[in-house]
Amino acid sequence: LGYTYFGYPIVIVLLARFFPSKTNRDPSYEPSVSALIPVYNAESYIEGKLQSLLALNYPKDKLQIIVASDCSDDGSDEIIKSYSNRFPSIEYHRMETRSGKPTLVNFMAEKAKGEILLMTDIRQPLVPDALRELVVRLADPAVGAVSGNLVLHGSEGVGFYWKYENKIREAEGQFRSMIGVTGPIYAIRKKELSVIPEDMILDDMWIPLSLRLKGKKIVFAKEAIATDDTFGDEREFGRKVRTLAGNYQLFSNLRDLLNPFKNPSWFETVSHKICRLLCPWALVGLFVFSLMGSFQTGCAMSKMFCFASFTGLCSFLVLAFLGGKIGAPGRIARTFMVLNWAAVVGLSRFLKSSQKVTW
Repeated sequence: LGYTYFGYPIVIVLLARFFPSKTNRDPSYEPSVSALIPVYNAESYIEGKLQSLLALNYPKDKLQIIVASDCSDDGSDEIIKSYSNRFPSIEYHRMETRSGKPTLVNFMAEKAKGEILLMTDIRQPLVPDALRELVVRLADPAVGAVSGNLVLHGSEGVGFYWKYENKIREAEGQFRSMIGVTGPIYAIRKKELSVIPEDMILDDMWIPLSLRLKGKKIVFAKEAIATDDTFGDEREFGRKVRTLAGNYQLFSNLRDLLNPFKNPSWFETVSHKICRLLCPWALVGLFVFSLMGSFQTGCAMSKMFCFASFTGLCSFLVLAFLGGKIGAPGRIARTFMVLNWAAVVGLSRFLKSSQKVTW
C-alpha cells in the first residue's frame, strides 16, 4: 500500500527529473486530422463539444469531424444532423444497432481521411490550442500516441485523486513513456491504428499499449486540455468499476504487458496498474493482521505497531463514512475507499464476463 500510493509516485517523479527522455516537437507540422467522436444519449453536451472543435486553432481545411451515434434515443442525432448540415467538415453517422464504442471507432476510422486521428469523447470541450499541442509531438516518429490533459472542475474527492493521477502520468511520460492515455483526448497516426476487438472495454488503453509493445512512446501534452466537471463518488464508482474490469480484460488479452522482456514499460505497468489491482486485498490483509497482532502475546513493540495500524485504518474508515460532511479529508478518504471497492467489483464482473462494452 505504501509503495503503490507513495513510493512509486516519488520514484517516477525522480526518474523523470534525473533521466528524462527527449521528444522532438515540430511547430510547423500540420498534417490532416480526423476527429472521431462516439456518441450515445449526450444531447446536453453535443453543442459545446462541436463548437469547441470548430474553434480549434488549426487549419479548417485540414480538419474532418466524424460523429457516430450508437442508436441514441434522446435527441442527440437531431442536434448532430443540424450541425452537419451547417458545417461541411462535420460528418454524421448513425449505427443500425447498439454496438459499443470499439465498433464505432473502427467504423469511423474507416471513414477518416486524415493522417492523424484525434480521439475524443463527446462530454469534454477542448481548448483552442489542444489539437495543435497534440499534433506537434507526433512529428517525432518515435512517438506512437500523444495524450491530452483532462482538467476537472469541482471539489469532489475524485478531483483531488485526478490531480494526483495526472502528476504520475506526466512523470511517466517525461521519463520514457506513459502506460495509457487520457481517454477524452489523445491523438495517434491513422496508419498505426489496428482494428480494435469489438468486446474491448478499454479501447483507450488497448490502442496506446499495443503501440507501446511495438516500442513506440506515449507522451503527455499538458497544454492540450479538455475540461469536465467532477462527479460524486456514486457516479464515479460505476465508471471506475467499468475501468477496472477493463484492466483485467486488458492484461488477459495483452499478456506481453506482464513480460519484462517484451514490455518496455514493465516497471511502470506493474507499479502503476497491477499494484493498484492488488491494493484492496492488501487493505483486507492490513485490517485482519493488525487486528490479530493487537491481541498477540510477546513483543510489546510489535503489539503497539499493530494496534496503531488497526486504529489508523479504523479512523480512516470513519473518515470515509463521513465523507464530505467533514470537508476535504473525508472526501479524499471516501474516494480512496470507493475506488478500491470498485477494483473488487471490477474483478467480479471480469470473472463473470458481465461488464457490457456498451455505455
